[in-house]
Amino acid sequence: MTTDGILGGLMASIGNTGFFRQVREINRRYAKPKIKMTPMVRAALLFLQIYLLFLVLLLGYKFYTLVR
Repeated sequence: MTTDGILGGLMASIGNTGFFRQVREINRRYAKPKIKMTPMVRAALLFLQIYLLFLVLLLGYKFYTLVR
């Protein structure tokens, strides 16, 4: 892969600013929640994650049927 062109310049400038280091630091800081969650809250969050996955799959299926 070459580093020529606009994309290569953009990646070089992002790499020079320490962007990825900052993202890793933020992810490490917030990896574990600092609040207690009740089982009902955990169940609600699990339901929302499943619902979001369902919506993404439905959107992908709609896109597939339109393109085909």
